[in-house]
Amino acid sequence: MSVRVRFAPSPTGFLHIGGLRTALYNYLFARHHQGTFVLRIEDTDQSRYVEDAEQDIIESLEWAGIQIDEGPHKPGTFGPYRQSERKERYLHYAQQLIEQGDAYYAFDTTDEIEEMRERLKKSGNPSPKYDSITRQSMKNSLTLSQDQVQEKLENGDEYVIRLKVPRRETVKFEDEIRGIVSFDTAGLDDQVLLKSDGMPTYHLANVVDDHTMEITHVIRGEEWLSSAPKHMLLYKAFGWEAPTMAHLPLIMSPSGGKLSKRKAETEGIPVNTKEYRFGHYEPEALINFLAFLGWNPGDDSEVHDINSLCEKFSLDRVSKGGAVFNYKKLMWYNEHYVHHRTLEDLVPQVQQLFSDSGIKADDASFLTSVIALLHERVSKVDEFVPMGRFFYESPTEYDPNALKKWNDQSVELVQSFTGQLVPIVDQEFTAPVIKQALEATVEAESVGFGKVMMPVRIALSGQGFGPDLFPAMELLGKTECLERLETAVQRLS
Repeated sequence: MSVRVRFAPSPTGFLHIGGLRTALYNYLFARHHQGTFVLRIEDTDQSRYVEDAEQDIIESLEWAGIQIDEGPHKPGTFGPYRQSERKERYLHYAQQLIEQGDAYYAFDTTDEIEEMRERLKKSGNPSPKYDSITRQSMKNSLTLSQDQVQEKLENGDEYVIRLKVPRRETVKFEDEIRGIVSFDTAGLDDQVLLKSDGMPTYHLANVVDDHTMEITHVIRGEEWLSSAPKHMLLYKAFGWEAPTMAHLPLIMSPSGGKLSKRKAETEGIPVNTKEYRFGHYEPEALINFLAFLGWNPGDDSEVHDINSLCEKFSLDRVSKGGAVFNYKKLMWYNEHYVHHRTLEDLVPQVQQLFSDSGIKADDASFLTSVIALLHERVSKVDEFVPMGRFFYESPTEYDPNALKKWNDQSVELVQSFTGQLVPIVDQEFTAPVIKQALEATVEAESVGFGKVMMPVRIALSGQGFGPDLFPAMELLGKTECLERLETAVQRLS
């Protein structure tokens, strides 16, 4: 049987970075085995549905280079791919479980369930639940007569359908990452399978869909491990073979614990994929980083494009322990991928970024030269604009931190350097000649190189850092450089 995996997010918000990693591992596994990657939208919880969330999920996956083989926008033979559009089949399977004696109708109101919990808490049960013991004293088709049940159904009384969890059994299965996993059913509640509005819960829909869509491997986050025994009980009740399970390690915060939205915000880590898309991160960098967040190829290599990752990926190299989100490492990857992009590839994107900031950078040849000077200094593409703005605009203000290195002598040194530049003819205003002029200034004034370079840089760019000074001056041109040097002397003297 060919490999079929699914990424099954709920459209209750924008795609979380942890969800993107889950999708990636599914995709890498599928491609490694020449299998199929399915996107299924689990929208059974209509109360938490967020408009545009599904579109965000699709766009985020495509931006990251994860190609969807089947999904809501790419129908295959196993559709529909939204659970809300598969409602009738869930009712059919829930009824089958009732007829088999593996599920039952429960007519209890919310207040009655709450009363049961409060009663048990008072008697010393710290975490009471609707289970194999408490169901015997509740209002359900196991305690009511058949006539009473039929009457309630005919009267249209609200009900849910619950899984009848056996009282004392051990549920065992083999997880591809964690090995043999076992649960005692005494710790499980009688999970609701079908809600009063006729919509299935995650558990029923998940099992039915994975079976009917012929999913061979379920690769999902560790947070779903506690649900696995309920799913195994359902597979057993239906007489279906369960797919191979693999529960991925949690993504951890640098400060410890799971990387929650609150922790991520505190530590300056973008938590939604959308923030990376619109924050001008390199998708290849994020994918490379996420692949190594819980997996390794078995050697010292760190840089792999998505094709290489597909070739090398295997579940036996996924770790059990949580993986810490190292933002500095992500930026290392991002810097690597930016630096390996060609100038021609960067020009259209950087041109648009300049335009968005109100600067016309229409001359592609000039912009290419600007990018070439800044290329090795940026970590993200959007840094080209603040670092390269001075090539298009004279500084209107000077960086306060840079001005700490501007002193009383700076004006004299800038004027001395200007005197060395004036005699140079425009055609010879090149980086080597400009460097010679600065060296002559250093010698004439008997000062260190930096004593002249820093105030000149501040005068030209308004910053205390930036690209190689002499090629930058050549690109600006003699007239522009002299004007900026004179302006700085007037404003800062």
